[in-house]
Amino acid sequence: MQLKPSNLHTCITKALALTACMTIGFSANAQEAEKEEAQGFEKITVTAQKRVESLNEVPVAVSVLREDQINSAFSSNIEGLQALVPSVSFRKGNTTRNSAITIRGVGTISFSVAAEPSVSTVVDGVVLGRSGQAFVDLYDLERIEVLRGPQGTLFGKNASAGVVNITTKRPSDEFEGSFEATLFQDNEYRLKTSVSGPLNDKVSGSLTVLKSQFDGYINNVYNNQTTNGYDKEGVRAMLDIEATDNTDILFIFENVNSNDNCCADLELTDSFRHDSKASPNNPDGLDLEQRQIDHDFETRTLDETTAFSMQVDKELGDHQLTSITAYRSWNNTEFREGDFTSTTGSIPFPVNFGNVNDGGVAFQLHDIGAQEWDQISQELRIASPTGGAFDYQAGFFWWNQKSERNFTRDASCQNNGGQFASAISTYLVDVLGQATPTDAEVEQFISDEGLSCNANDIVGATAYMKTEFDNWALFADGKYHINDDFRLLFGLRYTDDEVSYSHIRSSNDQYSRTGVGVRSAETDYAGSTDKSNVSGKFGAQFDLSDDSMVYATYSQGYKGPAFNVFYNMSDNDTLPIDSETSDAYELGYKYASRNLIFNAAIFRTEIDGFQANNSELLDGVTITRLTNAGSVITQGIEFDFMWQATDQLTLTGGLSNVDAEVDQFLCPDGTTTSCDAISGTDLPFSPDLKYSLTGEYLWELEDMDIYFNSSYVYTDEIYAGAPGATATPTDLLSDYAIINASLAFSFSDDDYRISIIGKNLTDESYITTYSGDGFRYQIPRDADRYFGVQLRAKF
Repeated sequence: MQLKPSNLHTCITKALALTACMTIGFSANAQEAEKEEAQGFEKITVTAQKRVESLNEVPVAVSVLREDQINSAFSSNIEGLQALVPSVSFRKGNTTRNSAITIRGVGTISFSVAAEPSVSTVVDGVVLGRSGQAFVDLYDLERIEVLRGPQGTLFGKNASAGVVNITTKRPSDEFEGSFEATLFQDNEYRLKTSVSGPLNDKVSGSLTVLKSQFDGYINNVYNNQTTNGYDKEGVRAMLDIEATDNTDILFIFENVNSNDNCCADLELTDSFRHDSKASPNNPDGLDLEQRQIDHDFETRTLDETTAFSMQVDKELGDHQLTSITAYRSWNNTEFREGDFTSTTGSIPFPVNFGNVNDGGVAFQLHDIGAQEWDQISQELRIASPTGGAFDYQAGFFWWNQKSERNFTRDASCQNNGGQFASAISTYLVDVLGQATPTDAEVEQFISDEGLSCNANDIVGATAYMKTEFDNWALFADGKYHINDDFRLLFGLRYTDDEVSYSHIRSSNDQYSRTGVGVRSAETDYAGSTDKSNVSGKFGAQFDLSDDSMVYATYSQGYKGPAFNVFYNMSDNDTLPIDSETSDAYELGYKYASRNLIFNAAIFRTEIDGFQANNSELLDGVTITRLTNAGSVITQGIEFDFMWQATDQLTLTGGLSNVDAEVDQFLCPDGTTTSCDAISGTDLPFSPDLKYSLTGEYLWELEDMDIYFNSSYVYTDEIYAGAPGATATPTDLLSDYAIINASLAFSFSDDDYRISIIGKNLTDESYITTYSGDGFRYQIPRDADRYFGVQLRAKF
């Protein structure tokens, strides 16, 4: 089945019928905002081009969530906030390290520890090596900017699809503090307190402390406990120092700890591996009401992030010099239930992958994987003053990341292909030093030693992996003013990448017996590769009037080379995976007046060497191989708006209609499954149509203000399988629409606010991720209706 792209005319008709269904968050809280007129919009500035500029003067498609929009969404992570930006989708994994962001249909979904994402994530000017570092929790934010399309010139490194640029709140010049408590049904709470203000005439500081906890929303019938919850705590401290009249230094320290019993896969269609109360109840399709599992091993993630950065801004004459030095460490340990049952591991019969109701014998598979990332980065750039004929920036970037991972899988012994006898034969030769034994001698040894290879014979192996990334770049970006209305845009970046790895896997079983999903051969691999790239940008920008402008750009994106380094790595995975490059064409329009802001873009991006995971079936377990899958094309139209309809009513929204398809799919060498070239199939986790509309109405009373906020978000059906594969009912996720609302009572110039929160008011259940094996899915917390309350106080 090939997915059919949405018809653009139909999409626009739907949009108009819904009062222009558009993306909720494109305008950003200004760093230096001044009100143009009462009841009008504030001047909105962003740092999408690494200097403070007005949003509607930046020739880039950028969607931004400002602080009040983030607060009104009552979501503390990317999973909740991505729904507010139609061009962005989120693929949820069992752990943060396996989750991924896609922009305009493009992103990297990989288990490899030697691969980078296609969407770069930047926090306070610091590039993250893995997007999951930002998925733990988001708090005390000033804004989130989503730069759509390749951003190879200014951001480079791993920005072949786009950038998520996160900025936290800087210390204030006057003393202030706040406390926030949010309570939801099912024992979910979030507490946050912060203080900010001057320490003396030259130094300001801030401190934010966070604590949140949730028991979960999935019931485990094995132990009658809830799961898929979280337990987080964090602290962020900032120190802003005016070192001299022309030098400012900002220090940021952050530590966030998370202990989440998340995220277990749900069995939405029968796996035929067991028969329990957690079996799905819909024999004709997916059981969208399933909220139960039957697991004897808890899927859990332990996560700790420690970060330190120093940003120095210094005026050199009329130029601005910026230096950002940063160190980040990320420790992530996953515990994963891989057999998805509680009835295996004790059955004294050989594994049989058939229906358990017809004599099949299920297997045990439990994973524990710990990984530590350490990264150091340095960026140095100089920016010219604006207002002249030639505006420019130039800089140097260096980034190094090292990681170590050990991964152990304990699984049932497997002998469906004669693996047991083969392992014993190898043991007799390699360990005992015997000559190659006959089949009879092997059988005799098995009998003498009392050995077996049943489902209750648990064997395993451990893989030890190390990787290192080195990246440095030189870049320049400029704008030449032909006249007051017409400007030429250009940029250039030279990037040098080096990736190296080592991988050792050894058996933990005395006889090196193989298990389900445990390859037999012990490995000792190592390798390295390097690549350089030149990315460019060229375009033009023309002011149609004082309120509007158009721009057209051609830009290139780049993501560095990789290796497919993962637990079941084999000889086929030792070859380097080439870099991913992209060419993007974009035509945009922006309009801004006192009470209406509107942005629109038409785009086409062609990506070569697309790095994608290809699914394979290995000994009854689905694994993935990262390869250069070929070329893909994403194209479409986006628009967003913000309208002050009346003094009391504000509407924001947006729409994204994206056709992201495989142009040419390359079958990887040594593949064990069919993956012939298939053109025209959809990229995974890329809805053709996504739109949202949000309205906020303000009642101004004598003693208080009342805010009513409501949002509608529609997401089209999503193909969630492997790139280049034909869609099936199993991996085609249905479309869904969500309505959220809140009612807030504000007192004393908003020093105190009480909010009543309603999530998913229509109680529409939906799926966000298909995890594989024909039955495993992720249903998020927001797929159920629930309510909460928030108390916020300022002092």
